[in-house]
Amino acid sequence: MTLVYVVTDTEFDGPTPGRNSLLSVGAVAVTADGREVSAFEAVLAPFPGAEPDPGTLAWFAGEPEAWAAATRDPQPPEAVMARFVAWVRDLPGDPVFAAHPLAVDGPWMDLYLQRFTGTRLVPVPRAVDPLFRDVPLCLHAFAAGRLHWPPERCRVEHYPAEWLGETAHTHCALDDARGYGRLLAHLLRLPPPG
Repeated sequence: MTLVYVVTDTEFDGPTPGRNSLLSVGAVAVTADGREVSAFEAVLAPFPGAEPDPGTLAWFAGEPEAWAAATRDPQPPEAVMARFVAWVRDLPGDPVFAAHPLAVDGPWMDLYLQRFTGTRLVPVPRAVDPLFRDVPLCLHAFAAGRLHWPPERCRVEHYPAEWLGETAHTHCALDDARGYGRLLAHLLRLPPPG
């Protein structure tokens, strides 16, 4: 079965899933050659009992367009995550979750999926019907390996614009997911190490 990479980006109001809230999620389903199959975008209402982090809010104060995109017309997290699950399950091929970096976006998505849909992001012990059957792909680590760069260099500001498909990194979740989807396609096109 053909792999379809679900390249996902999240924006949040603090560093800790559950203590802070996921504000928005953007995802693109792309094939290995970079063809976009489908896209998902949503803004979420606050996580029950969560509080925004003052430092994160101060950062967003300098990024008003990103803040506006991440907070416009929020929907209940239950509805958003149910839509995300349905969207992934309707994709053609075998979906693989991917994020840049996985250690940031993955925990947010796993917590919200578990809390609001009862499913887990990927197979873990005793998980019933995880959304993705395979291990997720960390695009940050994948880039370091494919490019032979130190991990600290694998940041959006160091990638040539053409690797991101000329997609500006705006901190709007769907824009950033699209750029990372194009980065993945670029990395997959590189010749095998030799």
